[in-house]
Amino acid sequence: MFGRWLGNRTNRVQRTSPLAAVQTPENAGVLSCRVLDPVNEPVRHAEFAVTDAMGRKVVSGETDPFGAFVTTVPAGEYRLAVSAEGFTPFRANATVGENALASLGDVTLQLARPPELPAPGDWEIEPTHSSIGFTARHIGLARIHGRFNSFAGVVRIAERMEQSAMHVVIDAGSIDTNVRMRDEHLRSADFLDVERFPTLEFYSDRFLHKGGSRWAVTGALSLHGVTRTVTLDTEYLGLGHGMGGEVRAACRARTELHRDDFTVSWQSMLARGIAVVGPSIRVELDVQIVPKG
Repeated sequence: MFGRWLGNRTNRVQRTSPLAAVQTPENAGVLSCRVLDPVNEPVRHAEFAVTDAMGRKVVSGETDPFGAFVTTVPAGEYRLAVSAEGFTPFRANATVGENALASLGDVTLQLARPPELPAPGDWEIEPTHSSIGFTARHIGLARIHGRFNSFAGVVRIAERMEQSAMHVVIDAGSIDTNVRMRDEHLRSADFLDVERFPTLEFYSDRFLHKGGSRWAVTGALSLHGVTRTVTLDTEYLGLGHGMGGEVRAACRARTELHRDDFTVSWQSMLARGIAVVGPSIRVELDVQIVPKG
């Protein structure tokens, strides 16, 4: 009877021990935290990074659906950084002991003040400090990176940002992947067919605020004689000043295009049946705008 009682007691201790379900290596411990918003709801997919005393990253990742993370690290002193879209970053120090749990408990992130928006009026893309790049899969293995070297655009900022509009024109012949033969092929009728379709154009009058500095800019992209609806996942970076004191606004945006949607359907295959060029193209934009005129 006493043996059964002691066994049950041992099991209870193991079930309630914070490290009962975690196998820690020798000289290691566990660091944990739960991330909440100001109304005590868990912040899912918040990014965390743990660095050592020398500033070297030890481990990083995202919180789970309950806003928590648990990670095993060698015993020592650490710095924890937690960030999430729309919130002010959180930083803290932690000491992790051998075979011990170092819990920071519940951490509440505070809402970040969104960056100041551009003033209403017409703004134009400043090409010297802007780029339109793309990435495509090549023969199912490597990624080919390229860009368009010539483009222009205007953004009309409304009193309410959601009512703004933009128009961008890209010179299709300015495509550049740093390989002349490949660029000539991309300009040919197999792909962009620049003789028939010399420009790509994007027009949007739908700006949707997604929270924090995130916006969805949805519009019509005309490419290769076909027009499709495209949404740019956009991060607004705020206002700044150039070397001449002029006001600038900046953003980053990305989207993914499918070649078949625009009838760019060249499908040459390798002997193993692998397409030379993948079916989708990832597009990334870094844009600075300045007041027009």
